[in-house]
Amino acid sequence: MAQRLVALRHGGPQIETMIHTDPRAHAAADIRAPSLLLASLEMARAAVESSMLAFSGHLLASAPRGDGHPVLVLPGFATDDGATLVLRAFLRQLGYDIHAWELGRNYDHRTVGQNGEHLARRIDAIRAATGKRISLIGWSLGGVIARETARRDPQAVRQVITLGSPFSGNPRATNLNSLYERMTGNVVATPAMVERFTTGHHPLEVPATAIYSKSDGITAWQNCILAQGEQAENVPVYASHFGMVLNPTVFYAIADRLALAEGAWTPFDVSGWRSMFYPRHEC
Repeated sequence: MAQRLVALRHGGPQIETMIHTDPRAHAAADIRAPSLLLASLEMARAAVESSMLAFSGHLLASAPRGDGHPVLVLPGFATDDGATLVLRAFLRQLGYDIHAWELGRNYDHRTVGQNGEHLARRIDAIRAATGKRISLIGWSLGGVIARETARRDPQAVRQVITLGSPFSGNPRATNLNSLYERMTGNVVATPAMVERFTTGHHPLEVPATAIYSKSDGITAWQNCILAQGEQAENVPVYASHFGMVLNPTVFYAIADRLALAEGAWTPFDVSGWRSMFYPRHEC
């Protein structure tokens, strides 16, 4: 049994008691960072994925149109809104009310606040302006923060989509571990950070999709999958880590998930022609 200090969004902290029964918590130590070869190919692979956008007109043109609800896109570690510019432009063309996070570079708690209060204010402003719940899309560290935000305030969030986000498993299974610690001030071996990864895959109160790649060169793919359930799923893609925000098959999967009506969640369909682009999820 373990206890965790949980910050309530509109109040003080409380103690949450949990019983850890998930076998993945015991297997986390066996998860390793991707090979240095995969890591060294990240930039080249992302460039190829970006160029694929020019040849994916038919695929992206077939993506379902949006219903105009607000979507907030969170960038990855040490990046800012510029990194998600192409993705946001695509989703805007589909008809969504797209918002950048406008918090500068993502240095985790140094940027969003110790309890996510800076991001919470951004979400409050969007919801006040639109009167609607917000879909959150988070790339890498942005997805970790998106899930934590939805866990704190599910009434404000319509759904969460993560892109190569290491919210579970082994906090050391990444090739940017030292850089992350140096730039954020967080030490991944602390009990709080270990707890973050131990429970990060637990179900949310809102629909959740984890898009991940087994050829991710930055973080272990096992860290990027959630506990599947009635409104939670894992969608594997052929992509690099840096290419997640440039890859047309990732774009299509995001569009498909965003188009789901509230209260009418169904799993992502990988049958037929989609099986050529999306492998089936297998742990």
